[in-house]
Amino acid sequence: MSTGVITLRSLDARLVRVPLTRPWGSGVTSVGVVATHVVRSDGAEGWGFSWTPQIGAEAVHALLVNDIAPVAVGGPGEPGEGWRPMWQHLHEAGGGGLTTIALAGLDLALWDAAARADDASVSGWLGAQREAVRAYGSGVNLHYPIDDLVAQAERWTDAGFDAVKVKVGKPEVAEDLDRLRAVRAVIGPDRALMIDANQRWELDRATAALEVLAEVSPAWIEEPLRAEDLWGHTELARRLAASSGIPIAVGENLHTVHRFDEYLRAGAAQIVQPNIVRVGGITPFLGIAAIAAEYGTAVHPHLLPELSTQVARTLRATPGVAEPMVEDVEDAGFGDLGALRDPSPVTVRDGYAVENAHVGLGIRFR
Repeated sequence: MSTGVITLRSLDARLVRVPLTRPWGSGVTSVGVVATHVVRSDGAEGWGFSWTPQIGAEAVHALLVNDIAPVAVGGPGEPGEGWRPMWQHLHEAGGGGLTTIALAGLDLALWDAAARADDASVSGWLGAQREAVRAYGSGVNLHYPIDDLVAQAERWTDAGFDAVKVKVGKPEVAEDLDRLRAVRAVIGPDRALMIDANQRWELDRATAALEVLAEVSPAWIEEPLRAEDLWGHTELARRLAASSGIPIAVGENLHTVHRFDEYLRAGAAQIVQPNIVRVGGITPFLGIAAIAAEYGTAVHPHLLPELSTQVARTLRATPGVAEPMVEDVEDAGFGDLGALRDPSPVTVRDGYAVENAHVGLGIRFR
């Protein structure tokens, strides 16, 4: 690894709009990527990104250009060293959300530069703990007609996934049940079937709905309530423990180490799913994973398989806790969307995500 004091010489950011092949509903037809580039005082370069579906990319770009770059340049050039001071600098604009999404653009580029300086991949630089990471088939499919949902489930099984995830939250729970029964009939009794409500329910409705949906043996219920509702998740977890025992998974809309700690301390979640970009990059993600290990809680990174796989490979196994899984949303990977300049650093095949040879993160946008 590099020695001596390394500072940041420059940080640049540009906005890239990536159309989705399969829209995530009428309101989400693209994802916004803010591609970042850093140069360190030792000449090492790194590339990273911030990301957000449809909304907020322009604001993230403005934060990087106007509020992060002027402070970051001249500061620490090694990953992790300047993360907390920069988070504190941005805190007047919010402790999480747009600020941490923007901060990820700097953090990922610094990790990329550090690994590239040693001609290594980020997972190799951190120390990979496993050759491959189990992946599950996923889709933003609540708006799919049931025939299309069944066809998607058939594609997942044909691709070798042993776990799949389906959206729930139709106006009537009977329709959710019909859809899940149809998926269960395709995937069989031995594959895991996860369900995701995307924060659509209130506490009593979630309780009633899950009593019905327990019939299909969900492996978890993801985001049953608004992410801000810690008390509601705590109470729902208590109710589920006394009935179906369905675990609660949260994290894609929690943005700080502190929020994850609060959820775990309260017993409000049994699985956590931090989105590496939304929490501010690899630096805070590793902190969240360490806290989850203390609580004996599984960590399954949310979305972004090209990035999530690399970091998931570095997480140490915790006895008695499921190893990390990564989410592969159909036709939504950066490589699938043709957004990358180089071949994807990650391939998903036969239900596992594996890394291809590359240096750094290997994620550079066209």
